Amino acid sequence: MTTQYLQFPNIDPVIFSIGPLAIRWYGLMYLIGFIAAMYLANKAADRSEGLWTREQVSDLLFYGFLGVILGGRVGYVLFYQFDLFVADPLYLFKIWQGGMSFHGGLLGVITAIFIFARKEGKHFLAVGDFVAPLVPIGLGMGRLGNFINSELWGRPTDVPWAVVFPTDPDQLPRHPSQLYEFALEGVVLFGVLYFLSKKKQPVGLLSGLFLIGYGIFRMFVELFREPDDHLGYFFEYISMGQILSLPMVIVGLFIIIYGSNRQVQAKR
Repeated sequence: MTTQYLQFPNIDPVIFSIGPLAIRWYGLMYLIGFIAAMYLANKAADRSEGLWTREQVSDLLFYGFLGVILGGRVGYVLFYQFDLFVADPLYLFKIWQGGMSFHGGLLGVITAIFIFARKEGKHFLAVGDFVAPLVPIGLGMGRLGNFINSELWGRPTDVPWAVVFPTDPDQLPRHPSQLYEFALEGVVLFGVLYFLSKKKQPVGLLSGLFLIGYGIFRMFVELFREPDDHLGYFFEYISMGQILSLPMVIVGLFIIIYGSNRQVQAKR
């Protein structure tokens, strides 16, 4: 019944291991994204006419990395596994069991940007604008990692490009929603933000567009993505991902309006 659809191979999530050290596809994808983001950030610093230095880029990426890891884990536990956390608070530290949340990671990065901006005496939104074009790279590579690991797949469908994932106990043809997210949150969002970053913009525009773009793309892809079994839908149709993404759009709009008004006032 499923032979007419794409049969995804059962790929070992571990590429290779040396003793206790295991190199995983998911980790490799994020490493590639981190290296690419560092390269582009250093190039942007070189073009900034002294506004940014490579040393500042290194510090900012370090803060951001900690924000992603800590925020991503705390967000996943609180947003998606709160019952497990209440039953066993130590579950928060059991990172080997997996579980990261983008929205939690985003809050962690925002916190890291705030701390960095205070330390360096930079405007919070200006730092956000510097970071915004870099984030979709890691998002896109992370979604490729999800696809390779056959996780976070989509809802059952009969579209010609449906995929049967080996990790699906029902072996149903499903939307490759990981690739939808890779294309929208990774490729498209990066392309728009990187193009605009080459031009002079009101403060906060890139930060706001990132929040709006990701929020809209995520809410759209959630229409094709299988919800978490233990959460399901809220009000029969709405997923947790959509609930968490809607405030991003609202905050993004507020930031753009704030930045535009700030520019108008500066010209008077």
